[in-house]
Amino acid sequence: MTTIPKPTATTVIRLGFALVAAAAANTVIALAALALDDGGIGMGLAPVAYLPLTAVGLLLGTIGWFVLARTAPKALRVVVPAVLVLTWVPDLLLFAAGATAANVVGLMLMHLVVATAVVTALRPTLSPVAEPVMTEQR
Repeated sequence: MTTIPKPTATTVIRLGFALVAAAAANTVIALAALALDDGGIGMGLAPVAYLPLTAVGLLLGTIGWFVLARTAPKALRVVVPAVLVLTWVPDLLLFAAGATAANVVGLMLMHLVVATAVVTALRPTLSPVAEPVMTEQR
């Protein structure tokens, strides 16, 4: 079966809920990471840093989702996890700047939250489209 994206007003509402949920979850993660970040730099764990980036991540993820869903919907299964792993690279590089494991893992979890929010909100936009049935000719 082939899938095509079907954005609707419901999609916008789901994305709004996804943004609120991701912001709330990232706040909890940031607070936990800060509590465990004894003597670290706390990079990216302030609301002024992660809340706008949560929204930007959701927006970019949504754009990427619809571009891929229109051109290569089956690629979403590979591209989404690959992009998530790529977003972890800058987090891991923070070790060189003096970040603690709590800081880095917190940021990595925040990226996972945003990716999960995008997928959860947009997965229903992929609806199956029946392919033509090929009859066997003899």
